[in-house]
Amino acid sequence: MAVRAVVVEADGGSRGNPGPAGYGAVVRDRDSGEVLAERSEAIGTSTNNVAEYRGLIAGLEAAAELGAAEVEARMDSKLVVEQMSGRWQIKHPGLRPLAAQAAALVDRFDSVRFSWIPRERNKHADALANAAMDGAAGTVVQRVEAEAPREVAAPDSPARVAAREAAARAATRTGGSDPATVKPSWEPRPSFTATRLILVRHGETEWTVQQRYAGRADVPLSDTGRAQARATAARVAQLAPSVAAVLSSPLSRCTATAEAIAAALGDLPVRRQDDWIECDFGEWDGRTFAEVREGWPGELDAWLASTRIAPPGGESFAAVAERTARAVAGLREAYPGETVVVVSHVSPIKLALRDALAAGDDFLHRLYLDAAGISVFDMWPDGGVAVRSVNDTAHLAAR
Repeated sequence: MAVRAVVVEADGGSRGNPGPAGYGAVVRDRDSGEVLAERSEAIGTSTNNVAEYRGLIAGLEAAAELGAAEVEARMDSKLVVEQMSGRWQIKHPGLRPLAAQAAALVDRFDSVRFSWIPRERNKHADALANAAMDGAAGTVVQRVEAEAPREVAAPDSPARVAAREAAARAATRTGGSDPATVKPSWEPRPSFTATRLILVRHGETEWTVQQRYAGRADVPLSDTGRAQARATAARVAQLAPSVAAVLSSPLSRCTATAEAIAAALGDLPVRRQDDWIECDFGEWDGRTFAEVREGWPGELDAWLASTRIAPPGGESFAAVAERTARAVAGLREAYPGETVVVVSHVSPIKLALRDALAAGDDFLHRLYLDAAGISVFDMWPDGGVAVRSVNDTAHLAAR
């Protein structure tokens, strides 16, 4: 029988770094603490970090085999936890394929949360990893005794009991702020109660034409881009004669587009918001796809395979999605029943639309956004969403 929620405890190490290496992983029932599966293996000569990633991968594979839907992955490796959470860059080329493999496994579950724990709370996985390392080193392997079921966490405090009850209620709700949890309905909703978000990609730049990665580099609008900004401003004024706010990424290609729109709406102020800035493409900024494919083939494959992988020196799409979702939620709360214009870039707009449509990550590779294209969706306080248009470029047809 499949279990819904599990805890994966994983560890790995090597004697010498690099040296004889191995990993261990334990899968527990989240509620009872019962051990459901163990995995361990000697992996020859390797490093601590490689062994730790191998332990995580083995634990996630075991959880998937058990049919788990929710996973909390606990490790005493700060590096792996932070990298898989999208907060730290994966600088070592040898770890990127392993991180991509782990990220692909993560996508098989409804939810995965990564947590750092001190080593003394990871004793079972640590013992399995040490037994595997003994095997790799050719020493006598001591049998790891199976633990009796134990509490996965400390005894529940009143606050933790309340949190569990709230989580249980959230798991069975039919409405909420997450579009994916709202009860499906064909019933028309009154648009005057919705927050309408008009998302505009900035006008064209020289790098747009040259098809170069344009992340944090402050590339200005070209002459064509400025003309597109004026045409877009006229179109937005037709779509929304009354606008509560105009927001923009802080980069000049966006602020120039936003200023043209704000002028057409009666000289509204343009408010810069960092959460709408483009993804940081790191070492790939300013390079074409072909140049990146030639210079970083393995890193590019890993990045294309998972939103949790960042370009060298850059930012993952998972991190961009987190700040974009935060920005969207803030606008829904701050402007109920009003219209807001946001001028941003390809990555944040794609991620906002992905979430609005409750789509998967493949959506990001299948959606094309033109320079100065307009997308519109409505949001209601209960989490309901109606996407009205995507990448409207009719205003650019005569350019």
